[in-house]
Amino acid sequence: MDAATFRKLGHEMVEWVAAYREGMERLPVRSSVRPGEIRARFAVEPPRAGGGLPSALARLDELVLPGITHWNHPSFFAYFPSNTSYASILGDLVAAGLGAQGMSWQTSPAATEIEEVVMDWLRQMVGLAPEWKGVVHDTASTATLCALLCARERASSFSQNRAGLQGIAAPLTVYLSSQAHSSVEKAALLAGFGRENLRFIDTDEVHALRADLLEQAIAADLVAGCRPCAIVATIGTTGTTAIDPLESIAATVDLAGPDTIWLHVDAALAGTAMVLPECRPLWTGVERADSLVFNPHKWMGAGFDLSAYYVRDPEHLIRVMSTNPTYLRTAEDGAVTNYRDWQIPLGRRFRALKLWFFLLDVGVEGLQARLRRDLANAQWLKEQFDAAPDWERLAPVPLQTVCVRHVPQNLAGDEPALTAHNREIARRINDSGAAYLTPSELKGRQMLRLSIGAETTERRHVEALWFALQAAAGG
Repeated sequence: MDAATFRKLGHEMVEWVAAYREGMERLPVRSSVRPGEIRARFAVEPPRAGGGLPSALARLDELVLPGITHWNHPSFFAYFPSNTSYASILGDLVAAGLGAQGMSWQTSPAATEIEEVVMDWLRQMVGLAPEWKGVVHDTASTATLCALLCARERASSFSQNRAGLQGIAAPLTVYLSSQAHSSVEKAALLAGFGRENLRFIDTDEVHALRADLLEQAIAADLVAGCRPCAIVATIGTTGTTAIDPLESIAATVDLAGPDTIWLHVDAALAGTAMVLPECRPLWTGVERADSLVFNPHKWMGAGFDLSAYYVRDPEHLIRVMSTNPTYLRTAEDGAVTNYRDWQIPLGRRFRALKLWFFLLDVGVEGLQARLRRDLANAQWLKEQFDAAPDWERLAPVPLQTVCVRHVPQNLAGDEPALTAHNREIARRINDSGAAYLTPSELKGRQMLRLSIGAETTERRHVEALWFALQAAAGG
């Protein structure tokens, strides 16, 4: 492809994306294709001759669109908001066009220094102190793995330089809420702690980790000869956006002694809420943590994938993660940031560009206005459920997720029947294409999980969801 063809096709693609976004509200939210249906539309063998891209691009509506669930649809209420703003799309386009490799400062100085700028902007936006330093990761899963690796190495006096965990006499233990995201357990297993050394702490009536049980578990492990290593506190659990009592957890860490237990905060979705000063009391105590992750590629709008990982001691992170073979060394080392030493992969995309574009486009005040709109919409929906007979709310609504179930009088007390009934409500809503929500379970109870926060979701879309739920429940 030459530059002229690229220009022509590029303009066509921008027009296609804009038209798709403009007409998205008219599309069914969830893809309804069957397994293998999209694959069957493609040739079995690869193309032997080139030149076929223009015809394929002309068939995007036929070949691709039917198999897309529209995460930016205004009636997308499943999983979590995954906003990809127009500005973010343009940032990704420029990053792809540049083809920059940001593994070290020298490989593309702009990739490093713009990341330093936007990560510090983001720090200021959520009210963190200046000593916090940030790096862009792909997802919270890898950031949490990095955090637990840092915890492991601090607790073991850098055992990776000796016999690793196999040379440690006392087992290292990790503590997390029973409502923590599955990526926390996965990270702990990948970091070598072993399932037997994970401590799942029960939660209270609002589904937040019980600090008293955490303290008891740590005390029991010390008596048993274990070495408490890390606690992962969740600010905004995936199931209900429950808020773990971070200040009480930090106090428990302090009782163990300085630099004894690593405190990592998983605020994957909820971190964006901290752009609002009125939400920051939800994570009081965060300044006492060692590391923190949240995802601007969710509720904020920077576009997947872009996760923000912050640490208070970047030198420790670098010591754990660094790799410095001769072919990577440059004359600027020591005077610049080499982000390859802040993460697991060596190679790095220029992700910071789309965050820069996004922040320039919306500004802090514009983002705050949208977040307040989403919080108000969630409270409006909560009020409808609370006032309606036969609906039961299963969790508080501190942010933008509402968790409910329908409990008609004739099914009250019959959990298997209630499970089937609420799953049928979800099926009716999702199969209709009018909206998309997530059926889930909470402590043995089937629920409907309604996550509000798409960039285009207005009150009318939330109202339509409410009416659709009532119809599906009564049908």
